[in-house]
Amino acid sequence: MQSRLTPAELAAICSHMNDDHEDALLTYAHAFGGVDEALAARMASLDATGFDLDVDTAAGRRTVRVAFDHELADADDARHTLIRMAGAP
Repeated sequence: MQSRLTPAELAAICSHMNDDHEDALLTYAHAFGGVDEALAARMASLDATGFDLDVDTAAGRRTVRVAFDHELADADDARHTLIRMAGAP
């Protein structure tokens, strides 16, 4: 499947996540980034295969790559995938 996400859509999703979903970003850092000590996280970039988080810890900031379990097809797929991931334990 080929992704139909445009650069503008990817940037908009990234901005939306940073502006409105700090709690989900922290969940991603803990559950998928393996950074148990994460205090805060921001989505640095997003593409059809995953995203990069800038994660703050007591020891400093580091970047973590989180891969999707499939290549995103479009913005709707991105939305559903990110919501599903935010519900992860």
